[in-house]
Amino acid sequence: MGGAVANILVCDDERSICEMLDIALRRDGHRVETVQSGQAAKNKIDGALYDVIITDIKMPNIDGIEVLRHAHRVSPDSPVILITAVDDYEAAVEAVKAGGASDYIRKSPGLVDEIKLAISRVLEKLTLSKQNFALRRDAASHNSLDNIIGSSPAMEKLKQTLRTVASTASTVLIHGESGTGKELVARAVHICSPRATEPFVSVNCGAFPETLLESELFGYLKGAFTGATQNKRGLFEVAGGGTIFLDEISEMTLAMQVKLLRVLQERSVRPVGGTSEIPIDVRVIAATNRDLDKAVAENLFREDLYYRLSVIPIRVPDLRERREDIPLLANHFLKKYAAAASRSILRINKDSLDALCDYEWPGNVRQLENTIERAVALEMTNELHVDLPAERPKARAAAAGVAGGTSDVAPGAVLPEGVGMEGYVASIERSLLQTALDRSNGVQTKAADLLSISYRSFRHLMKKYEL
Repeated sequence: MGGAVANILVCDDERSICEMLDIALRRDGHRVETVQSGQAAKNKIDGALYDVIITDIKMPNIDGIEVLRHAHRVSPDSPVILITAVDDYEAAVEAVKAGGASDYIRKSPGLVDEIKLAISRVLEKLTLSKQNFALRRDAASHNSLDNIIGSSPAMEKLKQTLRTVASTASTVLIHGESGTGKELVARAVHICSPRATEPFVSVNCGAFPETLLESELFGYLKGAFTGATQNKRGLFEVAGGGTIFLDEISEMTLAMQVKLLRVLQERSVRPVGGTSEIPIDVRVIAATNRDLDKAVAENLFREDLYYRLSVIPIRVPDLRERREDIPLLANHFLKKYAAAASRSILRINKDSLDALCDYEWPGNVRQLENTIERAVALEMTNELHVDLPAERPKARAAAAGVAGGTSDVAPGAVLPEGVGMEGYVASIERSLLQTALDRSNGVQTKAADLLSISYRSFRHLMKKYEL
């Protein structure tokens, strides 16, 4: 839900009340649906997501209190405003005290104005809640660019680009190897933008199977699938007014790519199990560590979605391209983890710092951070000594063979007597996985790239072989 426009359900057994509120609220720009019975209201709540529900208390068969209880069970994020007559007053007060209803309004000549005021209060409360969350989240870093550590020419150029694009509403596609800090860059764009006080929602597209990703992004209605016991807003709605960050966008299936493309084109989402569209106001930032041009050429990524996402492309440099930033980063992580561990470590040993600057860092900044954190945990003096991962010649040679598509099994080779093909192939698969992990220093997305398989397939094999 973005701005002061809301999706509203009105329930009253008096047709004149429904028509009056429908006309008045639509004039304010709201989307309004009206029903004249409690059962019809329950059916509507089961079939759509509403920002505000307004219901009369006294109605035949199913009254407004039952509608309130149903809404609280099925759609707990939807505030309910009760309309009461004089003889319903005590029931309305009790409903508000019990925490079920957001407000109650007595029927009077000023009903429309009172309803409008109550809606404004509800929307303002929701907006303040979102803004407070955003402010708490970023209280420690008023200027998110301060969190992007580095003074190398490559990083200064990146920071200038972020300052320029932040003020726009355009979609951004961030390229970079695993561990370079793509989410940090996305957050910087958000914090430096006019949407800074609104939510920043991050989603790892490679962490969800297709069906679950769809329900996470677009929301779902009660009964849409097994386990859907209530309506739930999708992350595109949760990010309303703010930014949604779609990490590992290349892991999204072609079927989900079609659905995402429609969302970007129409600027609306349809919850799983729903039939109506919900308008959205959200900036989209996507990120990938893969070559999407290559993926498009291989029909693994839709070309139309690629161009829709890549309105503003941003490349985050590898750590190898900005070695002059390594001392800054290493000392930053030293202060961070020494303070957390209550250790009095004053500096990094000179030989260790030289080694850090010479290392290749296949896992980039994330690997450097993990290395410093581990060193701090093990250090017993006031000077940090860092043991870098030892390069294993066998692993390096085998990984080179993997990357080049070669094999240790000679053409026409005969298996040893008594060796089953299934077990033999399994041992080779497991060996290739382990080799790729060694080569990538445990960075799974990079290991998947080395093997030319998807991250999802890599995770499946990891689980299969218990690696």
